[in-house]
Amino acid sequence: MDEAAASTLEALFTQSPVGLHLFDTDLRVLRVNTATPFMQNVSPDELRGRRARDVYRLVEEDPEALLREVLDTGVPVLRRMVRAHVDGEARERIFEVDVLRLEDPRGTVLGVAATAIDVTERERAHAGTRMLDAVRRKVGRSLDAAVIGEELVATLVPGFADIAIVEVVDAVLRGDDPPLAPLPPGTLVVRTAFHGARASLPQVHPLGGVRSLAGPTPFTQALTDLMPRVVRVDPATPWLDADPALAQAIGSSGAHSLLVVPLALRDSALGMVSLYRTEHSPVFDGDDRALAVELATHTALCMDNARRYTREHTIAATVQRRLLPRRPEAHAWLETAYLSVTGDDPGAWYDTTALASARTAIVVGNVSGGGLNAAATMGQLRTAVRSLSAFDLSPDELLARLYDTAGQLAAERAHLPLGDPLRNEQLTADCVYTVHDPLTGLCTMAAAGHLAPLIVRPDGTVSVTGTPAGPMLGSSESAPFAAVEFDAPAGSVMVFTSDPLLTSYLAEFPGPLAAPSDYADRSLQDLCDALVYAFPAGMGVHDAAVIVARARAFPSDRFAAWSLEPDPAAVAEARRRTRGQLAVWKVDDETAYNTQLIVSELVTNAIRYGRPPLQLRLIHDRTLTCEVRDAGSAAPHLRHAGTVDEGGRGLFITAQLAQAWGTRFTSPAKTIWAEQTLPRGAEPDTLP
Repeated sequence: MDEAAASTLEALFTQSPVGLHLFDTDLRVLRVNTATPFMQNVSPDELRGRRARDVYRLVEEDPEALLREVLDTGVPVLRRMVRAHVDGEARERIFEVDVLRLEDPRGTVLGVAATAIDVTERERAHAGTRMLDAVRRKVGRSLDAAVIGEELVATLVPGFADIAIVEVVDAVLRGDDPPLAPLPPGTLVVRTAFHGARASLPQVHPLGGVRSLAGPTPFTQALTDLMPRVVRVDPATPWLDADPALAQAIGSSGAHSLLVVPLALRDSALGMVSLYRTEHSPVFDGDDRALAVELATHTALCMDNARRYTREHTIAATVQRRLLPRRPEAHAWLETAYLSVTGDDPGAWYDTTALASARTAIVVGNVSGGGLNAAATMGQLRTAVRSLSAFDLSPDELLARLYDTAGQLAAERAHLPLGDPLRNEQLTADCVYTVHDPLTGLCTMAAAGHLAPLIVRPDGTVSVTGTPAGPMLGSSESAPFAAVEFDAPAGSVMVFTSDPLLTSYLAEFPGPLAAPSDYADRSLQDLCDALVYAFPAGMGVHDAAVIVARARAFPSDRFAAWSLEPDPAAVAEARRRTRGQLAVWKVDDETAYNTQLIVSELVTNAIRYGRPPLQLRLIHDRTLTCEVRDAGSAAPHLRHAGTVDEGGRGLFITAQLAQAWGTRFTSPAKTIWAEQTLPRGAEPDTLP
């Protein structure tokens, strides 16, 4: 070896920061680089001649096995990452190692050489980046604060900690604003997540348990100043006297290092994360604390989003409950029950409305979107349906006018300020409107969208009523709505839902609807429960509005109908028949007298302005209804007659005597009806 080569070799072993290690064929140390930081305090004479396994303490593998592989095969090992213990340091170090076989010019094997570069800080930085990326990917996929905690602990264990615990302020879980730090004494926290590297690790407080924090401890201090803390712990740590159960758990788990990080946002405390390292794991240090703060910041943002969602969801559910009927209205001839709507779909609504002539209107709908905006729009549409139903419109005409109303609401939304997110959210809604007539056993229905009821008739047949799907409310389609009629005889059960998937499922798997004993005689509320139990998990029954209705028979002796001739003499005949029928029904004298006046005026108008055939019908229900039908298309209107006018007072008199009156068009005829309230106690005994 010439002088230059010798000088170079000497410089490498005495000055290079790269660790150089030479071994003979017996894997004994020949020479090491004393310039590396971890060899500067080691005497070369102490190492020379010692076996590799006695000098190098690798964590996961035998150093001689690594060297022997290269010595025997001649295949170099390049950039192998190994972890090793270094004298005087508690934390393991990570080295990038290259191992080469040494041969002379004749090919004789002389030994092996190894280089080692300390990459501990680099690898720890990479590990921290990977952990942060994992938390950002996996934590926050849910809008449930408890689930977010579970996602966090599952990500941190075992890569960052041996035990991870998340506790959240109780008010945050309920959607309330988080309290400002320092937390007031007695603030309740809920343990939402716990995960340990070993299944046998003890858990002091149960998941879901609500408690106030004992103090002073690092936990209360972290929630006071919102600063993280790294603490060495053992069962004898003084502050553990405030929580003896925790002290016992720490002793059982072998935990020696605690890192407490507050979940904080804008000086408010949402909760905290408690991380423990046990047994042979290194203690937490400053780098771990800095990384944990970043992890907690992301988690706090996710939890605050979940809190805001919970609050909006709660408000939307509250609005929905206030806007929807809590109990079915009492309808004599159509028994109804509602399936509870939980608020998961605040745009779903249902309603039933009593109409004239013992009829009942059923409406079920669903507004697109979610949150408070959907609930508010739902309330607007429900109110519009209620108002329109008072005009006794046919289902197709009612939906046509509701379509115009929804179009106006959509136009208002489209003209909101550019920065309003609701501006870009399209307003559409499905709706089905059905009117049940117990006197004929018929239902008349029209639909906006693809909603349709399922009907189970007394013979046990189950079917979905087919109806032409009209345009969705709020859409730009211009197709007309079509009304269809279907039989719903007494004993029929109808199921209306705001989700077509539920209707389709029931049509294929009717469940309790297939048993006559269930759908015919069972209470409707029990039948609703049975339907819920019959739906498979994940079907989403609680996201829909559902009405179950059962048709009842109208007693034949509680209504009467007569055909009338288009002759003025028919007025007296109508009064006579009315007087006789009211006597049979034992109607009081005042109501009977008023009814005869109403009949006189309505029949007179029908003869004068209508077209034959004419029909008079009396219905003795919870109210007394008088109907006159003719084939004319002209709609009467109320007006005030002048002092010298001989006519024009008929409808005015009717309006004064009746509780309500109106006009109902049914092709090819129209019906003028007037409704009177019966005195208390005068209702028919046969009413349910």
